[in-house]
Amino acid sequence: MSALVLQPEQKLLKNACLCSLALVLSLVSSLVASKAAFAQSEPQQTSADPASRSNEQNAKPEQLPSVLIQTEKSRSTLSLPAATLQSLLPGMNPLKGLHQLAGVTFQSADPWGNNEQNFSLFIHGFSAQQLGYTLDGVPLGDQQYGNYNGLSPQRAVISENLRTVLMNSGAGDLATASTSNLGGTIESFSSDPRAKSNWALAQTFGSYGASRSYVRYDSGEYAVDAVGEASQSFYLSAVRQRARAWDFDAVQGGEQFNAKWVKHWAGSKLTGYYNFSDKTEPNEDSVVQGARESFVPYTRPTTYPNFAFAQAYLTPQGEPPRRDGANYRNYFGVAQRRDHLAYLKLEQQIGSNNHWLNQLYAHHDDGLGAVAGPIGVAGLPALFKVYFPTQDLKQTFGGSGYAIRTTEYKINRIGFMSSWQGKSEAHQWQTGLWLERNRSSAYRRWYALDRTQPLTPYQTPQNPLITQYGSEIDNQVVQLHVQDEWQLRPDVSLQAGFKSSLQFADGGFPVQPKIGAINGGSTALPEGNITTKKWFLPQLGLLWRTSPNNQLYVNLQKNLRQFITYGAVGASPWSLNNQSAFDLFKRTAEPETATNFELGLRSRRQFSADTTPISGLSAVEAQVSLYQVNFHNRLLQISPTPVISSIVNGNPILANVGGVKTQGIDLATTLQFGSRYTLFNAFSYNRSIYQDDYFNGGSRVSTAGKQVPASPSWLNKTMLKASWNEFEWNVTADYVGKRYATYTNDLSIPAYFLMNLGIRYRLPLDWNGGVNHLGLQVSNLANRRGVSTLVVGAASGTYNSFPIAPRQIFLTLSSGF
Repeated sequence: MSALVLQPEQKLLKNACLCSLALVLSLVSSLVASKAAFAQSEPQQTSADPASRSNEQNAKPEQLPSVLIQTEKSRSTLSLPAATLQSLLPGMNPLKGLHQLAGVTFQSADPWGNNEQNFSLFIHGFSAQQLGYTLDGVPLGDQQYGNYNGLSPQRAVISENLRTVLMNSGAGDLATASTSNLGGTIESFSSDPRAKSNWALAQTFGSYGASRSYVRYDSGEYAVDAVGEASQSFYLSAVRQRARAWDFDAVQGGEQFNAKWVKHWAGSKLTGYYNFSDKTEPNEDSVVQGARESFVPYTRPTTYPNFAFAQAYLTPQGEPPRRDGANYRNYFGVAQRRDHLAYLKLEQQIGSNNHWLNQLYAHHDDGLGAVAGPIGVAGLPALFKVYFPTQDLKQTFGGSGYAIRTTEYKINRIGFMSSWQGKSEAHQWQTGLWLERNRSSAYRRWYALDRTQPLTPYQTPQNPLITQYGSEIDNQVVQLHVQDEWQLRPDVSLQAGFKSSLQFADGGFPVQPKIGAINGGSTALPEGNITTKKWFLPQLGLLWRTSPNNQLYVNLQKNLRQFITYGAVGASPWSLNNQSAFDLFKRTAEPETATNFELGLRSRRQFSADTTPISGLSAVEAQVSLYQVNFHNRLLQISPTPVISSIVNGNPILANVGGVKTQGIDLATTLQFGSRYTLFNAFSYNRSIYQDDYFNGGSRVSTAGKQVPASPSWLNKTMLKASWNEFEWNVTADYVGKRYATYTNDLSIPAYFLMNLGIRYRLPLDWNGGVNHLGLQVSNLANRRGVSTLVVGAASGTYNSFPIAPRQIFLTLSSGF
C-alpha cells in the first residue's frame, strides 16, 4: 500500500501544512493586536436562529464567502452556504461538502458522497455514528448503514434545496434533537420559498453515464387576506439521478421530491415540509487487506450483470476460487431505501421579548440491503443445513450456486419539539423539550437466485426460503434542556445550561433463529427492555468580545450517546447472541459519555489600501480553536469474525473497554482580495489516543497509547475562488494525513493529496432573468489512486478498504439559481 503515495511527497505536504499553520498564526496575531471594527457592524446571525431570517437566506449566493465563521457562540461553529456546496459538485451530499472544513474527514468511493455503504465521517476523532444530525431541527438519527432511527441528509432534502449546513465541531447546542452527539453536530437547513415566482432548472451530465435532472417551481409570496396582513408561498421540486458505478456495471441513483409551504401573519410563521426519497444503489464490496490474503485487488467489483460469468466463476458446489480468498466476488449487492419525511412548524413572536416554537414531525422508511453471494463460502453450508438438512443446497437456492441475503428494514417515527425563548434584562434564556417514539424492525431473510430468471439489484425479492430472524424494537426518547445567556457586561456573555436525556427501549424477536443457527450454542437472541436516564448533562461557556473585531470563547460541555436500538447486527445490546449476555450488559454497561473543552479566538477585519498588510488584501476572517475531549465508557463490539466480508456473524461481546483522550487544534482562515478572489484554508491537528487495553477472551489486546484508527492526525484543506467577468473558478486542494487501520496500529494507510476544479460561466441569455450558467466540475483532477474509506474491524493484521474514485468530469446547465 505504501507505493500508492510517494514518501517524499508526503514530507512535502506535511511541510506545506506547517507553513500554513505559521501563516494563520501570524495573521491571527496581527488581528488580535488590531482595534479596527468588524467589517459587519452587527453580530452575524446563525442559521439556527428561529427569530429572524438569516443573512444566508436573504443574500444572493454569489455575495457569500465560501465558508462562514459563526459568531456569538461560545463554541467553534462553521457553516457552508448552499452556493459553495453546489459549486463543488451539483447534488453533492452535504456531509461530503463539510470535508472542506477544519477538523472534518469525509471519505467515500463516489464523487457525490451519496453511497451510504462506503462512506465514513470523522470530526475530532469521533465517527459518524457518534455525531448528531438534524434538518430544520428534525432529528436524522445516527447515520448507521443499517437503518433503524433516521435517514441521511441527502435523503432528507434535495441538495439543491439546501440553504446552509452548520457544523459545531466540538459540541452541539443543548437543544439539538439527537441521542448520539458525543462529539459535534451537523445541522442542515432547507431554503424557504422565494419572494418572487421563479423556475429553477439544472441538468448535469458526466463521466460513467452520469445524469442529474433538477427542477423547482416557486410560487412567490402572495396575500391571503383582504387587508394584506397575511401572506404565503410555496415551492415544489424534484430530482432524478442516474450514474454507472465507476468500477462495475450497475447504475446507482433514485428520485426525490420536496415541497415546502410557508405562511406569515401577525408575528407568526407556519411552515410545512414534505420529502419523498426513493434510492437504489448497487454496491461494490470492500477489499480485505492483510498479510493472510494472497489476492488483494485495488477494487472488488461484483459480477452483475454478467450472469454467465458469475456461474462459471463458482465450483459445482457453489464455492468461489480458493485463490481469491476473502476477496471473492459476489453477484451483486444493493441498498434500497424509500423514505417519507414531513414536519409542521409554528413559530410565534409573543410581544417583543418572547418566541415560542412548536414542531411536529413524522418519518417512515421502508428499505432493504441485499447481497447475492456464493452459497459455499465459509459458514453458509452449515447455516443452510439447519433449515434444509437433507436437501441439495444448490438446487434449493435456484440452481445458480448463489443465495440472496437481505436485511429488511422499517422505521416509523413520530416526534414533537417545543422551545420557548425569552429575554429579561441581561438574560436571554431558552427552555424546551423533544419527544420521539420510534418503532423499527429488521428482518434477515434468504432467497433463491433462480438460474433461469436471475433477480437484478433493482428488484425486490419475494417468497423467502428462510426468515432467519426478525427484530422489533420500540424506543421512546425524552430530552429536556434549559440554557441562559447572561450579559455580564457589554463585552462579556456567560452561557450556561444543561440537558436531560432519557431513553426507554424495549426489543424483541418475533422470529427467532432455529436451534443451531446461532454460533456459540445459543438457543435464542435476546429480548428485554433497557432504560437509560441521564438527568444532568451540563454546558458552561464564556464569550468575550476583546475588541470590536475579536472574540475569545471558552466552552465546557458533557455529552451522552444512548445505546443503539438495533436488532441482531452492530454494536447494540439486542445484537448479543444470547439472553444472559444481554442481561449482564443491562446490569453492568454504561452509555458512552464525553466531556468537551474548547478554547478559541475569532477575528474579522476589513482593510483599506493604506492599512492592508498584504498587497490587494481587503478583508480577513479567522478562527483558532484548541480542544480537549475526555471520552469515557467506550463501547466495543468484540467478535471472533470482525472482518466485514464475513457472511455469518460471530458470537460478539459488547462491552465498555475504557476511554479515549483527544487533543487538537483547528485553524480556519478566509482571505478576501477585492471582489475577485477568496482564499480559504483549514488546518487541523488531532491526537486521539486510547487510554486502556481490553480483553478478547483470555487475550489482552494492547490498545493503550494507540491512535484511534481511520481518523488522521493531520489535515489541510484549501479552497480558492476567483471571479473574472462572466467566469467563476474554484480550486480545492485536500491533504489527508496518515491513518492507522487497526486498533493496535500495526497497519496504516499513507497520506494522500487530491485536487478538484470547478468553472462556472454566466451565459449571455435573457431567459429567466438572465440567470443562466454553464458549469464544469472535475473531481480528483490528477487522477490519484489510493484508499478512501477504511473499515476497521480487527485489533491487528487485517482491515477492509474502499478505493479513491478516479477522475470524473461533469457538465451542468442551470437556470434560475
